Amino acid sequence: MQIKKVTLHKLFMKLKSPFETSFGLFKDREFFVIEVEDETGEIGFGESVAFALPLYNEETNKTVKHVLEDFLIPLAMDKPIHHPDELSERFKTIKRNYMAKSAIEGAIWDLYAKRRQQTLAETIGGVKKEIEVGISIGIQDSIEELLKIVDGYVKQGYKRMKIKIKPGRDYELIRKVREKFPNISIMVDANSAYTLDDFSIFAKLDTLDLMMIEQPLAHDDIIDHAKLQAKINTPICLDESIHSLEDAKKAIELGSCKIINIKVGRVGGITEAKKIHDYCQKHGIDVWCGGMLESGIGRAHNVAISTLAQFTLPGDTAGSSRYWEEDIVDPEIEVRNGVISVQDSPGIGHKLKRSLLESLRTEMFVIQNKKMREAKR
Repeated sequence: MQIKKVTLHKLFMKLKSPFETSFGLFKDREFFVIEVEDETGEIGFGESVAFALPLYNEETNKTVKHVLEDFLIPLAMDKPIHHPDELSERFKTIKRNYMAKSAIEGAIWDLYAKRRQQTLAETIGGVKKEIEVGISIGIQDSIEELLKIVDGYVKQGYKRMKIKIKPGRDYELIRKVREKFPNISIMVDANSAYTLDDFSIFAKLDTLDLMMIEQPLAHDDIIDHAKLQAKINTPICLDESIHSLEDAKKAIELGSCKIINIKVGRVGGITEAKKIHDYCQKHGIDVWCGGMLESGIGRAHNVAISTLAQFTLPGDTAGSSRYWEEDIVDPEIEVRNGVISVQDSPGIGHKLKRSLLESLRTEMFVIQNKKMREAKR
């Protein structure tokens, strides 16, 4: 297939309610939807998960646009693509910028699956027809509010509660949740907010029968995580520390974690995510799919990757209604009793609500394949 045109839609969507983590409070999402069209007129969609500010990693919406327009899209258009796996090699000269790479690669994977008349899940080797999901709960103003929120999600059937923590809002808060809900699966996510000097906190959290502690230490660390994992029984899950298969290999060899959160955007796309999945499967490391406050397009990609066999733990792909008054895909992502059924239509399985996208769009950029245009003259 030959990429004829790429359209970058910059959207602004308000969250239904604020979402707070250790590194910031989010009231809305500004992001890019990537629309890729081939020589036949078939279209695929991807989504950039970078934020407006470099809080999660170094990428922002501005850097994503720059890297896509000036480097990645020209490389994708340079010659025909026989399989999306080729893109990781084609993009190799561009260092890091994983979210930008994932955005264009995801759109091309969707396009490729549609050309084959397969679901994206089938195309990447998925084996599940439905996936179990948990819920991610931001930092709340009070323990009473947190307990109320957890109770509501337990009643909705979500399979796991992920609760954000930060220094001063950690052990006592989680202890009270565990006291009220002694039998539910609970994990905590620190988003790199602690150091080894906070070991006393982890020792106390270790008594609460948690499913995992996600990314407790520095965002680029695997050494101190190995030291911490050796001292506690609760599995450590790495998130921000893992950007590639090589990172995963080193972390597993050092004993830095027992679980890995695979976010497609963080590792540069589906191809690299599959490689990490396969390596973890070979070495008995459980994996799950984290979320980045995506719209339905990004969520549909997360559903597809979660159908791979070693995604053994519930992910963060909650339903569209968890975050948005109205999502930009039809049908919207729906959770029933903690389970999402995989759509059976080609590609991501969801149509774009074009009129809604246009109403939410703040900017649009169209990149044409100049070689194809010149060849027609």
